[in-house]
Amino acid sequence: MTDRSSVAEEAGFLSIGALSQACGVSVRALRHYDGLGLLQSFRADNGYRRFRRVAVVQVQQIQRFLTAGFTLEEVRSFPGCMLMIAGAAPCTETTQAQRERLAAIEDQMAALERQRLALVAMLQRGTQGPL
Repeated sequence: MTDRSSVAEEAGFLSIGALSQACGVSVRALRHYDGLGLLQSFRADNGYRRFRRVAVVQVQQIQRFLTAGFTLEEVRSFPGCMLMIAGAAPCTETTQAQRERLAAIEDQMAALERQRLALVAMLQRGTQGPL
């Protein structure tokens, strides 16, 4: 006899533990994403969360955006299209946000490079501060 959890997984649904393992993301993070509405789960008869298999792609997309420096609140504001299809072209709605994030990162990198050059100059002169 098969228990309900394995039937749900066979029917195209994953437990939170299986989703965690498939994505390499903690169960705690998945609960948080679910609570923010970034994922959609339903409760099985035993009260446990179940996720559609597409949640694997959604979590991977969320992780890509987080790695690129977006916050969960920003990801939350993006349209659902960016979460749905692995390898799909970016949603036109998120392209501008990505460009803005890139510009901000480039500004930060330029500021850090100026700081690095100032420190190098200080060390070469043996001084305690800028000129």
